[in-house]
Amino acid sequence: MDPVIIVGAGPVGLTLALALARQEVPCVVLDEGPGKDEPRPARTVVLPEDTVVLLERLTGTSLAGAGLRWAGWRSMRRKQVTREIAFDDTEPAPLHLAQHVLTGALRTALAGEPLVKIVVNARLDTVEQEPSGVTAHTRGPDGTWWRGSYLVGCDGPRSTVRKLQDIRFPGRTAVERHAVAALRTELPWGAEALLHRSPPWRTSGPSGGEVTARPLPDGVWRLDWLLPPGKDLVTPELLVTRVRETLGHWNGGTVPSYELLDTGVHTVHHRLARRWRNGRVLLAGDAAHLLGALGTQGLVEGLRDADNLAWKLALAWHQGPHDTLLDSFQAERRAAVAAKLRAADQALPPLRGGGGLRGYVPGAARGQEALLTDGHLGRGPLGAPGAYADSPLAPPPLDGEVPVDTPPGALVEDVRVTAEDGSFVRLRDRLGRGALLVVLIAPGTGVWERRHWVSAGVMPRLAAAVTALPYRAELLVAESYPGAAAHTVLLVRPDGHLVTALGGVRPADLYTAAQAVLGGAEQAKAGAGARAASGAGSGSGGRAASGAGSGSDAGSGSRAG
Repeated sequence: MDPVIIVGAGPVGLTLALALARQEVPCVVLDEGPGKDEPRPARTVVLPEDTVVLLERLTGTSLAGAGLRWAGWRSMRRKQVTREIAFDDTEPAPLHLAQHVLTGALRTALAGEPLVKIVVNARLDTVEQEPSGVTAHTRGPDGTWWRGSYLVGCDGPRSTVRKLQDIRFPGRTAVERHAVAALRTELPWGAEALLHRSPPWRTSGPSGGEVTARPLPDGVWRLDWLLPPGKDLVTPELLVTRVRETLGHWNGGTVPSYELLDTGVHTVHHRLARRWRNGRVLLAGDAAHLLGALGTQGLVEGLRDADNLAWKLALAWHQGPHDTLLDSFQAERRAAVAAKLRAADQALPPLRGGGGLRGYVPGAARGQEALLTDGHLGRGPLGAPGAYADSPLAPPPLDGEVPVDTPPGALVEDVRVTAEDGSFVRLRDRLGRGALLVVLIAPGTGVWERRHWVSAGVMPRLAAAVTALPYRAELLVAESYPGAAAHTVLLVRPDGHLVTALGGVRPADLYTAAQAVLGGAEQAKAGAGARAASGAGSGSGGRAASGAGSGSDAGSGSRAG
């Protein structure tokens, strides 16, 4: 079968290529540039934990040395500290790194990947598709036609793919503008990031009403100043004045020594493509959406697009067309991004207006910094991973469904599990392999020998149920999971979102849920209705294993789809 064509070699396109290759799908990446990124220290990205785990899993390397995890977060208003957060194991700090460093790590990982071909200086100008595939043409001295099974446009805000498909991209231009500088210096709060609103040395509202300082490795800081509305030119002299003014007031009136490394102006747009799929052509990342006001990170949402799309595209590539599954990419991700855009657009007028939130929502003044902090740290309605509760892949109501702390459709917690080879690993380490995950909650299984529990209690029945699923699945065992009782069985999608939690081993319910998540929701609903009408039910059967060991196969029930 023809490879998947990915247009665009930024972080989203490269991440998608890696994710597909890990699931044995060949790709051709059309890179309009020369194959390397110019270093820009002022162009950085703040990665929340879910995207750090995704990138480290795909690249096979730790990103810790490439960026900096902040020691804490501090919010100030005028001269007063209004909020402080210290990061620890229960709340990992975001990872802050230069975007060209991230892209370099992805390119390094792809250099040894035989299933991915990166074509440089390849500028797309034509896309044609028919029921069996896609043909793309790149212009230049060596203009070439490329044949693919699918084509994904990851080619940024001015996406050629989106324009060739005549897909509208409505929204707002220049929602916010920020002057940006990267400099090497020392600031009074060490490795803490800072959001300073209404600094006392500037009193003219939005024009000087917010400064953000975020540390990078090697003593480098990225500073962002919110600019007034309009298109006033930001000159180098103006930026140097801002730098010296800000550093001087933060250091008690004395400007510390500093080395200015890079400057720029960051303009935030809010736009959302009408469609993210047109037959065998799809959009992801900035080609599909633009957001970034109030501290949100557009690139982070693009990485989440790639994670959502990869397993669905891989299944369609290996097994043939899965229209419901591919349509769910738009349904899930567009809804998640639209919710963030709505949250930002609703908050912007009161937050940036002269009266502040106090003038709109009684008692909400203290929520200003909380709202901005959530955007910067990848939490809350502005920054948290999307939850796909209303997904077309959601199963019908199941008799055996039980509540846990993770609602259906949300990203699972990263608990320790026993893998099939007997090793202890993190749950999220098993994602991205193109397999469903079935997790049994069995207290005690981490302290006894595998032979004492792998063939006891419900394990043989659960292993048989996993073997019978309509798609490849891996059976894991966890000592505990937040909000889950013993004997609970979790079904998790390949991208880590919870499908359902069942009270015990219920093979029929497990099969129905797996069938739905693979795009067979209608068949799953029909099957569930037939079972309900006939009174057929699957009890939990047997007792869960309660003694156990240093890990195990946890049952060998995995099956190729």
